[in-house]
Amino acid sequence: MQKHLVKSAVMTAILAAPYLLGGCGSGATGYEALGGGGDPGSEGVEPVDVSSDVAEDLTFLREEEKLARDVYLTLYDVWGLTVFSKISSSEQRHMDRVAETLTAFGLPDPVADDAVGAFTNPEIAGLFEELVSDGLEDEVAALTVGAIIEDLDIHDIQNMAARTDDPTALATYESLECGSHNHMRAFMEQLRTRGADYDVQFISNDYFIEILAEAKGSCGDGAQ
Repeated sequence: MQKHLVKSAVMTAILAAPYLLGGCGSGATGYEALGGGGDPGSEGVEPVDVSSDVAEDLTFLREEEKLARDVYLTLYDVWGLTVFSKISSSEQRHMDRVAETLTAFGLPDPVADDAVGAFTNPEIAGLFEELVSDGLEDEVAALTVGAIIEDLDIHDIQNMAARTDDPTALATYESLECGSHNHMRAFMEQLRTRGADYDVQFISNDYFIEILAEAKGSCGDGAQ
């Protein structure tokens, strides 16, 4: 049986959030589960033509993509697995895409420090430490951390997309989710060559199976 690597209160909150906030259809994202809320703007910068939901979601997503990049860069340094190097480069493109979208809406960038492991959101910072720690156990544990991150990303992006009809935000979400599908398949291929599997924790098992059956997506703007 697969060992579930993420056990912290942070992850428990993320898993429970849809039910605590009014049922599984409430569309809670990791941002809400981690305590996000209020105005993400900073002094002198005001959101332009964007709802508070989109502003909060994009602000969270920028650091969530950085979380993925930073964990993969760190685990590549430990294990030297090419999959981490390739996907960390893709996550940088995801970060850039979200940064461009924030700029388009006149929103501030929460990434004040681009160094690996530096986060504005303290809960994401703690999650970074935990995921890296879990990934140090062995190669299977490291690859499982990759699958967990992509699982969570897909879950959050789908919920973000469900609560907006803004075409700019939706195009960003679609591109990033496409990339996360590619990443999930890459991690699953690596796990299965090692005789391991992954039990989904955030998206539905049916959707997980559907993702694994897809062909590699081009993702529109190269954000693979």
